[in-house]
Amino acid sequence: MAATMHAFANAAELAANLADKVADTLSKAIAAKGTATIAVSGGSTPKAFFQALSTRDLDWPKVTITLVDERFVPATSDRSNHLLVASNLLQNKAKAARFLPLFHDTGSAETAAKLAAAETASIGNPFDIVILGMGGDGHTASFFPGGNNLAVALDPKTPRGIITMEAQDAGEPRLTFTFSSLQDAKLLVLHIEGQGKKDVLTKAEGAGDEADMPIRAVLRRAATPVDIYWAP
Repeated sequence: MAATMHAFANAAELAANLADKVADTLSKAIAAKGTATIAVSGGSTPKAFFQALSTRDLDWPKVTITLVDERFVPATSDRSNHLLVASNLLQNKAKAARFLPLFHDTGSAETAAKLAAAETASIGNPFDIVILGMGGDGHTASFFPGGNNLAVALDPKTPRGIITMEAQDAGEPRLTFTFSSLQDAKLLVLHIEGQGKKDVLTKAEGAGDEADMPIRAVLRRAATPVDIYWAP
């Protein structure tokens, strides 16, 4: 599907504009059906966006927030996406939102994935909003090149849900929503910053195997056209 590029002068301008777009989309979803759902990504890139969104006027108790993916680490770990969201988004007005984490202290990532899939099964059919990031290797969510479950994760026939992923560059085992869970969000955003990430995106938009740069699966096959938010 054709993507739309939204370029901004700086990260602060991007954060404010993306927060406005997301808040408006959530508000419209609440008006239409009484609830709204959003899946967000981790990393350092979305911090300013999370902080901006947390101040927006919304009927936050009707919003459910979850994660696109997570490391198999407790919420107290500085590697945890849960901690990132709790510290930057679940504050101010947004602290009234419902949050569904993916990590469960079960002893294995596989068991945690099953629990998280059960808990989130009712909220993403489809999601109202999915915010993706992208790594320098072209991964998105926990769809890593060389990942042990990459083919399953990207297969459109794989049911909605959460699976595990292990890869050389992933560090800890990961929990990730499948491609089928994310690709039909009503608003599908790829949030990237810096010239380096823009160069990676340009490469991903060219010819090549999806397995080499898994963001290609989203750019090529998502049912919803991708809105790319970029700042230098």
